[in-house]
Amino acid sequence: MADTKWWQHSVVYQIYPQTFNDSNHDGVGDLAGIVPKIPYLVQLGVDVVWLNPIYQSPLIDQGYDISDYYQINPMYGTMADFDQLLQKLHAANLKLIMDLVVNHTSSQHAWFQASKQDRTNPYADFYIWKDPNPDGTPPTNWGSSFGGSTWEYVPQRQQYYLHLFAKEQPDLNWENPRVRQEVYKIMRFWLDKGVDGFRMDVISLLSKDPQYANSPVSPHQQYGSYYPGAANGPREHEYLQEMNREVLSHYDVMTVGETPHTSVQEALLYTQAERHELNMVFHFDHMHLDYGPEGKFSTKRFRLTALKQVFTKWQEMMIQNNGWNSLYWNNHDQARAVTRFGNPDPRWREQSAKMLATILHMQCGTPFIYQGEEIGMVNPHFNSINDYHDLDTLNVYHDFIHQKHLDPAQVMQAIYLKSRDNARTPIPWNDQPLTQTNPNLPPLNPDYRTVNVAQALADPASVFYYYQKLIKLRHDLPIITTGDYQLLDADDESTFSYLRTKDHQVLLVSGNFTDHLCQVQLPSKLQFTTSKLIISNFAINQQLTSQVFNLPPYGTVVYLLEQ
Repeated sequence: MADTKWWQHSVVYQIYPQTFNDSNHDGVGDLAGIVPKIPYLVQLGVDVVWLNPIYQSPLIDQGYDISDYYQINPMYGTMADFDQLLQKLHAANLKLIMDLVVNHTSSQHAWFQASKQDRTNPYADFYIWKDPNPDGTPPTNWGSSFGGSTWEYVPQRQQYYLHLFAKEQPDLNWENPRVRQEVYKIMRFWLDKGVDGFRMDVISLLSKDPQYANSPVSPHQQYGSYYPGAANGPREHEYLQEMNREVLSHYDVMTVGETPHTSVQEALLYTQAERHELNMVFHFDHMHLDYGPEGKFSTKRFRLTALKQVFTKWQEMMIQNNGWNSLYWNNHDQARAVTRFGNPDPRWREQSAKMLATILHMQCGTPFIYQGEEIGMVNPHFNSINDYHDLDTLNVYHDFIHQKHLDPAQVMQAIYLKSRDNARTPIPWNDQPLTQTNPNLPPLNPDYRTVNVAQALADPASVFYYYQKLIKLRHDLPIITTGDYQLLDADDESTFSYLRTKDHQVLLVSGNFTDHLCQVQLPSKLQFTTSKLIISNFAINQQLTSQVFNLPPYGTVVYLLEQ
């Protein structure tokens, strides 16, 4: 991996614009609000900013339903505001990647408005239309990610269209070369403006299996899964190689694909450099470890041995096969990492936040930090379902309470643990309440008086400054980017320890995932002549003097060893 790329040395900071910073006090974060926070990002030390969708949208799914790819949603500002933001970021040596959402559009997009009129207009086959079954039922039994069928009937065409997500998000027909060329035109528009790449939404779902076969239906379920027929389809890699050939290869950019329902073996097909598709993908294997019988909305806790197995599998496969990892604990679609994988109790919040950051950032790959993660934000304790606004959450609440008649207290606990709104509360820049709130967004996390940016910046021992150190280490130590990976304690349910090795150097990384003291026993074959403490979240010897050491609750440590 001698010839590394800029994005392999980078750390990405994700901004969810609606709740990042509100410049005009209308209750909605905006592009102008990001500009004065650029010094904050520079201070943190990140290299790249990823913006969630800012395009024109009716916001059925918070901007992932795009009605015009060439326009900025007025609630975020104007194209001039975007141009200024891009210029200011570049002036601060920060790069910007956009969210590319091209598996589907909004049902309000002009293409779909034309497509649904009849079967002969120029846009008739821009989307996936199928005739009803002889009895009038939908073409398949697939269930949507947001509940209900993936098919919606349109009387004008006497056909159903496919929507893997909300009915207002019809899937584009990538079999149509005109669709692909329109997507490439959109990409060139933004790349020619100077953006530095794309995060590609559900990019593994572009190619559908032409058989459109029914899926098995689990007991007590009305619908089957769409995954077998709509993920990693037969022409998926053909499409991405064409996209790379016609667009991406002409720019020095970074690409990361969101690839649900994709194994590590399949991920290699997306990320191996010689295949000329994407640089890296977001996988979901570690996100599924706490799923229960009802899927994501579960109160189940992950098992550390399973988490280590997932991370290790992805580390080893990508390093050994010329792929590349993305590294993340949370994002706009996932619960806050400290609540999910650490401990949100005020006694352990900061300690566990630092431990989680260490375990992730010392791995091989490109780390992604989601806004607020760098100050150790946790899931909010809301009192009512009325405080939640996420489409997925509200659909699940209705289904669990009114259809499946599950225990309301259990349902609310699952929502507290897993709702996407957990990540979408406004960033608390200080200990003051917001002067204006948006009724379509979740309110401030009730803990904003104690967990906020101003408090973090005033405390030299805060989570913020710990992240700052981790980012600097990645920039300064090549072994973090290019070293091999070896798990040490596969069967230990309390601690996660691994090695990164390159030439005669070894990074020893260890973290305690419990609220009690744990002992770490290093293998006797791990020999070294010198050792140096690189980072820790507790007081420990500057040199490693024994093969055995203790980690306090949620303690973490990294030593650089010379062999």
